[in-house]
Amino acid sequence: MITTHPFHAGTADDDTLHEECGVFGIYGFPDAAAHTALGLHALQHRGQEAAGIVTFDGRQFFAHRDMGLVGDIFASEAVMARLAGTAAIGHVRYSTTGETALRNVQPLFADLQVGGFALAHNGNLTNALALRKELVRRGSLFQSTSDTEVIVHLVAVSECNSVVDRLTDALRQVEGAYSLVALTESCVIGVRDPLGVRPLVIGRLGRAHIVTSETCALDIIGAEFVRDVEPGEMVVLDDSGVHSLRPFPPARSRFCIFEYIYFARPDSVLHGANVYERRKRIGAELARESAIPADVVVPVPDSGVPAAIGYAEASGLPFELGIIRNHYVGRTFIEPAQQIRHLGVRLKHNANRASLTGKRVILVDDSIVRGTTSIKIVEMVRAAGATEVHMRIAAPPTTHSCFYGIDTPEENELLAARMDVAAMARHIGVDSLAFISMDALYRAMGEAGRNAEQPQFCDACFTGDYPTQLTDARGTDEPAQLSLLAEHG
Repeated sequence: MITTHPFHAGTADDDTLHEECGVFGIYGFPDAAAHTALGLHALQHRGQEAAGIVTFDGRQFFAHRDMGLVGDIFASEAVMARLAGTAAIGHVRYSTTGETALRNVQPLFADLQVGGFALAHNGNLTNALALRKELVRRGSLFQSTSDTEVIVHLVAVSECNSVVDRLTDALRQVEGAYSLVALTESCVIGVRDPLGVRPLVIGRLGRAHIVTSETCALDIIGAEFVRDVEPGEMVVLDDSGVHSLRPFPPARSRFCIFEYIYFARPDSVLHGANVYERRKRIGAELARESAIPADVVVPVPDSGVPAAIGYAEASGLPFELGIIRNHYVGRTFIEPAQQIRHLGVRLKHNANRASLTGKRVILVDDSIVRGTTSIKIVEMVRAAGATEVHMRIAAPPTTHSCFYGIDTPEENELLAARMDVAAMARHIGVDSLAFISMDALYRAMGEAGRNAEQPQFCDACFTGDYPTQLTDARGTDEPAQLSLLAEHG
């Protein structure tokens, strides 16, 4: 997660926002590694570059980490047989076109004075660079470029006695967003930052207990959802059950609203709300705010589908799959050969002409980032015979960089930071363009509207209202976020 700027330096064709990782931990189950691998498979949408698992069998730790997808990394019976133990944690990382290194793949592991310690992190620390510089000055030797390792070193140098107290001591020194799982010789630990920016939930499978990023990871192994880990809460899973600690001063929750808009899997439940239903409600609010005469509502797949369904239901217009996505485009085509580069978006999407020809089309998408994909989608729909193309966006304009674990372009590359809505519509080539308003988005979340004095969610990418200090971005001459190899967790 430590980066040279707030985001990976992806190509201009990389026109989506990306989540930065998913975590899974289980304690007290005979086949902990296999269940962790299954949980990571369910969290694959949160990171496709690399994955890792660390286990403990009561005597020693075992680890396997590699680049690639979960199903490939943990497909070997020999690999799984080596991951012995009844306790395990795992991690998936977001895919990047930038430089990668196995040393950055999590969970990270270290032998400390208090014993073996493995750590996996979803989020982003906003003072990692400052902390790292101080730790290096004091003699710490870093083995990775991940901000997660900053936490490991803070645990190592803490003068507290127990590993739980050391981790608490470390986290009291960091700023930003974190949902962590840690594995020690006696327990699995799960903890969320005091603002609860990133998700973390507790599950139960028989007598075993689980902490993971989303409830879909519980579903895949047949585990029962117990509850969310609360913002600022630390839970310790050990032989006697689940223990809840509150080591940080209370703060108002600022959960990332983009988890509902785009990042979480639609079948997950976040803070008691089904993600799919929330996305449909966003679409319905969007229709009420920006209805226009049309013949058909078409989602930009796959992330625009639930909002488009909600829009169609609220507007009384038919819903059609007017764009078909190819799900089998892999890394081969991230930077296609020059002679096929002009195919662009057609590598991933193709128009369903039967649903578009002669129609006034409303395209529903989750967000606009650089706008490059939107231009190609609109051109494709017009080429398929649409008489009008109107675009409706299930998020407010993305005008600011995220520093809490979302990979997006720098502000000068964000289309909405450079243009007003009318100019964006001309740039993209649509007959009309509308974004959901902040208040309507909050209404879809079950709120009366956005409380400007005390916002209910983290919405900094839309408002610039950052809920924490941005020490690395604003307090040094260094780049906005530390990441020597553009690595995130």
